[in-house]
Order: sequence, then C-alpha cells, then structure tokens
Amino acid sequence: MGEVHEGTATMDFLQEEQERGITIQSAATTCPWTRSGVEYQINLIDTPGHVDFTIEVERSMRVLDGAVAVFDGKEGVEAQSETVWRQAERYRVPRLCFINKMDKIGADWEFSFKTIKERLGANAVAVQLPIGRGHELQGIVDLVEMKAYYFDASELGAVVEEREVPADLQDICELYRHELIDQATHFDDHLLEKVLGDQPVTPAEIRAAIRKGTVSRECFPVFTGAALRNIGVQRLLDGVIDYLPAPTEVPATEGTNPRDPDEHMTRPHSEAAPFSALVFKVVSDTHGDLTYMRVYSGVIAKGQRVLNANNGKREIISRMYEMHAKDRIPLEGTGAGRIVAVVGLKDSITGDSLCDPEHPIQLERMTFPEPVISMSIEPKTADDKRKLGDALTVIRREDPSFRSNFDEETGQTIISGMGELHLEIIKNKLVRDMKIGVEVGKPRVSYREAITGKVEYIRGKFVKQTGGRGQFGDCTINLEPFTKKQAEEDELDFEGNVAFENKVVGGSIPKEFIPAVEHGIRTTAASGVLAGYPLINIKATLVDGSYHPVDSSQVAFEQAGRLALMEACNKAGVTLLEPIMKVVVTTPEDYFGSVTGDLSSRRGMIVNQEERANTRIITAEVPLSEMFGYTTTLRSLTQGRATSAMEPLEYRPLPPNMVKEVVSAG
Repeated sequence: MGEVHEGTATMDFLQEEQERGITIQSAATTCPWTRSGVEYQINLIDTPGHVDFTIEVERSMRVLDGAVAVFDGKEGVEAQSETVWRQAERYRVPRLCFINKMDKIGADWEFSFKTIKERLGANAVAVQLPIGRGHELQGIVDLVEMKAYYFDASELGAVVEEREVPADLQDICELYRHELIDQATHFDDHLLEKVLGDQPVTPAEIRAAIRKGTVSRECFPVFTGAALRNIGVQRLLDGVIDYLPAPTEVPATEGTNPRDPDEHMTRPHSEAAPFSALVFKVVSDTHGDLTYMRVYSGVIAKGQRVLNANNGKREIISRMYEMHAKDRIPLEGTGAGRIVAVVGLKDSITGDSLCDPEHPIQLERMTFPEPVISMSIEPKTADDKRKLGDALTVIRREDPSFRSNFDEETGQTIISGMGELHLEIIKNKLVRDMKIGVEVGKPRVSYREAITGKVEYIRGKFVKQTGGRGQFGDCTINLEPFTKKQAEEDELDFEGNVAFENKVVGGSIPKEFIPAVEHGIRTTAASGVLAGYPLINIKATLVDGSYHPVDSSQVAFEQAGRLALMEACNKAGVTLLEPIMKVVVTTPEDYFGSVTGDLSSRRGMIVNQEERANTRIITAEVPLSEMFGYTTTLRSLTQGRATSAMEPLEYRPLPPNMVKEVVSAG
C-alpha cells in the first residue's frame, strides 16, 4: 500500500498526480476479496474528484455496476460530490457512501451524513457509526450486527478486534439501528411482518433487504472510517460484496441494431450470449494504443476478430491484459463482467461498441461535456510544429473532453478543455512527456451564440452562372430559439444543440437535396455567424424552396442553407452567451465580507450561504470570464484560509455592452 500525499499510491502513478497529490486519470485494477469464506473478484476503477477531469468519471460510470462515493468527514458533500452524484444518477449506478477522513481535526460524522440527505436529496441509511473522531478515532460500530470493531493503527489496520458496543454509544447506536431496520422493511415484506410481529430479525435478513434497496437505487448505505489509517476499509469492501450488484445481477445491457437504429436489442450478462463490449478509455502506449473495455456478454480470446458497431470496421485483438494500475498481466481470453485492456485496435475510440460480427449490437453511448475554456498554443520550432499535430491527435483520442483546432486567420492552434488545471496539465504533458517546445497564450472563454427572436419565411438563394453548367439552390426557412427539452418532446435530433425539421410539401425541393440544406445549416451554426463561436439552441424548419432540373446540386443547396441561416440570424438578432460557473467558497467567518464583496465585483450572484461553526459556505453563480486566477486572489484575501471549488453551470446572455467588446476582440 502507498499513500497519495507521499506520491506512492498504486493507482495515482502519473508523475503529475504524485507531485500534486490528486487523481488526474482513472486507473483500473482487479483485486480478490474473501467474504464469509467465498472468494470474489472486484474490478475497481479509481476516478478523480476534481471537476476539470469530469470525463474520467463519466466514462467510468458508464461501464460500472456499482460505485462507492467518498465524502470528506469534515466538509461533507462538496461541489464536486454533487456533480459526480448526478453523473451516477444519469447512468443509473447503485451507490454506497463512505464518510472518510474521520481522523481529521474537526471531523463531524452527523454533519456529513446530514449533507448527503439534504444536498444530494439521497435516502442515506447509516450502517456504521464511528467510535471517536479526530485523533481519538479508534474504530467503527457495525449497526447491522451491533458489534464494535477496533483497528490497530500500528499494524496498518490489518489487525481488527471485535468487541461489544461501548456503553456511551449504546443509545445513539440503538436509534440509528432502529432507523436502519425501519428503512429495510420498505424493501422486504417478510422482514416487515417479523418487525410488526415483534420477532427478532437477523443481520442476514437486514443485509438482504438493504441490498434490494441499494440495487434498485432507493437507498444508499453509509459507511465510515479513515482510509489514511486503514480504519473501516475492510468492512467497506465487505459492504461492496454485501450490497452492490454482481455483473450477473444488473439488468441486461441495452442497445440498438447498427443497421436499424429503431430496433431495440438487449444482451444478458452471460458468457453463453454473443460477445459485446464497450470501449471506455484509450491510452497511447509505446507498443500501440491500449484500449480499455468492459465486456458485457459472451467470451473473447486474443487473436479474435471483432466488429466495431459504430463505424462498421473489423478489428483484431492481438493482445489482452488484466490491468493493475500501470502493471499488466497477459490474458489468453476473458468473459462477461470483466474489465480488460487490449492492444491491436486501430479504429476504436471511447464510447464505441465492440461485438460479435455475426450478432452486431450498438450499446448506449456516453455523453461528453463541452469545453468551457480555451487558449492558444504555438510550437517554438519547425520540428516542434511537426510533432505538435500528432501529439494533439493522441491527446484527443485519450481525452474526449479536450478539443483542438487550427485557426486559419491567426495561424494559431487553439486548445480547449474543462478548466485552467485541465489545460495546464495538457501543456505539461506536451512539454514534459512528449518533449515538444510550446508557448501558450492566456486562457480564453468559450462563448456561444444565440438568436434573440423568431423569424419566418427567410429565403436563401444561391445562383452561380459560369461558362458551362451553373449552380442553383433555393430554400426558405423559419428560425426560432429551441431547447433540448423541446427537442426531446418533439423527438427531433438535437446534435450540436441545433434541431432541423423538414416541412417541405409537394416536392418543391427534391428529397435528395434536403440533407444538403440541413448540412449547410448545421456547419454554419457550428462555426457561428457573429463572432465565430458556435450558434446553439435553435430550430430551423425548412418550409419551401425551388430547384433547377439541370443546375441544382448538393453543393448549391448546402450554400442556400448557409445563406438562409445567415439572413435569418441577421433578422432575428444574435447575441453572445457566456458560461456561468457555480462557485462554492468555504471561508472563516472573519473574511466573509471580503469574499462576498470580491464575488460581487466579478458580476457574481450569491445564491446561498450556510453557517457552520466559525466558517461560512458561500454558493455563488459567477461568469467564467471573471474567474481567471481566482484561487490566488482568494488566498491573499483570506491569508490562505479559504478554499473554493468551481463547476460549469449553464450558458446565459452576456450583457449588451460586453458583447461589442468580445466581438471586436474576437
């Protein structure tokens, strides 16, 4: 075992992780665990907590059957915890909660437990209570068995002593145990009958009922301890076996037929079913890309051919490994429920489905967050310039939340990511790991464009006469503001936050030219009409048009769509939207006024404040453009005693006086 803060942790093996003492990329391992004499195998993925690396959590959530959400015993639910909890909800992942760091000064189990219920709205059920807190933490009480477990710190927690519940904790333990049994009766009628009949209930019966509630995501068992002193970790792993579902116990994985997206398909978690797997991570390696995949059904051997259902290409799995962080054990084959890394895949990226070529299935894809911040990056020498393009392609394959593009006008390469730390780590990777000399510009905000009104019957006509055959495309569109919710209700594709509907009747535009109009509209929206930022939240409805039997072509209608959108935006009015961040600041009472004053000066809106002992927790909504370098300012305002966390919230209109500034600067 190693420690994060000493840079010796097994799962945090990157140099950057060891220097900063944080997790940056998810790491996978497989470990055996014996519970009640039976040996189980746990596939474990360790994910970052920092919101800049949210993609690592997103892709791991998609392939996991259960999760352990770790909370700080002093802080309780923090801003990042809420983000991760929402991601787990979206992928319907059952969870256990672990209130960690109970050995910290100021740790407060009751406060942390309450925040899980209040801030996350989760039906948290305590299954353990700590014995002592801070430096007096000695062990935990198991409320299911009503036994106390003491951990010997000198033996790294390996020696566990079972005793009776301490007399001073008897009353509080009885109270929480009563609550635990009450919750358990909601999930098991047999247990309810026993409780109503005043019959004794066994620990096994309580566990079975709580397991049902956990698997159905109706309750979340809460464990506690201190990982640094190895208190409570073994009991937590027992809890993983007791309450989280095994791969065979989760519903059959769902997907669609790649040849017919409307045909719904499922694959049971069985080795007898046809092979299906999901790629959730690609890591560039000296011997070729290392592709991590979760096998959902069937078996697969090395050397076998598989089909990528997303692009229709066939791939060969040349080598296969069981991963232990950076170490790997070669495998000859594997089956349903396992997480493995393979070498040999050339055309598969994160989110792609691999399957048996005879039984194709496309599994549900992941959603990748949009970058909120960008900066320019320039190579120092011609040799660096040649290497930079390849390096950025490698990073894009590894990290779907990272984007890069070459700006023709300025000759600069623009890289975009999820936050200042994200971009800083990518810059370090280029310079230190890939040995490329680069100069970086100041971070810039990724704005979005939006229309302010609705317009109808706007015509886009493209006519070009050259010596021979001409070009002719003519279309009329309606344009209106539109939201993702409306698109879901109307069952319209909302790719790139743009919806398109065809309402042309009577063949005024031939069917084969309609996709060209849509393509013209979508590509124009993606590159923007006001300041080069993507135009979002619009719906374009194609209502009329005309064509020429000889001169009309795909290209002409693409241009007509482009002209129609530009004209419609001109008439509807275009403004800029800026990313707003949710900022949570924890500050000592003495600096409350300075911190709120500073947030207000940054166009911030304070939405909530909580008092806790002598500290204040301030929640504010602040434009990202005002938050560059905020950590340094906060440190000097509060003598380094306040902490802050920030995550993307939404896009909102930029004040009119600032729109001009941004457009002229762009």
